[in-house]
Amino acid sequence: MMFTLAAKPGYAIGLMTAALAGSAQARAADAQGIHGTWENPTGDVIVTTDSCGTMLCGWVKWASDTAKAEARDGGTPQLVGTSLLRNYKPKGDGKWQGQVFVPDMGDTFFSTIRQLDQNTIKISGCIMGGLLCKSQVWRRK
Repeated sequence: MMFTLAAKPGYAIGLMTAALAGSAQARAADAQGIHGTWENPTGDVIVTTDSCGTMLCGWVKWASDTAKAEARDGGTPQLVGTSLLRNYKPKGDGKWQGQVFVPDMGDTFFSTIRQLDQNTIKISGCIMGGLLCKSQVWRRK
């Protein structure tokens, strides 16, 4: 079955408007980009993301005393400056795949980052080949 946009001009305008709006949102996210300063949901860790070669990485810029103590207990003596987001490769459409280091566990896990909008990213860490995942939404600082 075929249809033509000429048969429904209002429909065509609606489609074009939706496409332009989606395109504008994508450009806004791209303009701000994934690089920047991000705060975790509890506000006790701030990470700066930037390029590391051809990949994306993120380092702790600031941490609360509580976060520092939990990291020390997990085997990370110096939290500020630690690389949390490691070797993320772009997977298209605001998505990256790499590894996340969890300082209070002292371990690294498979991870994805999805940029939800210019000021929000969702970071997921997974075990068992991606069967069990935990996610956090971080906000631009």
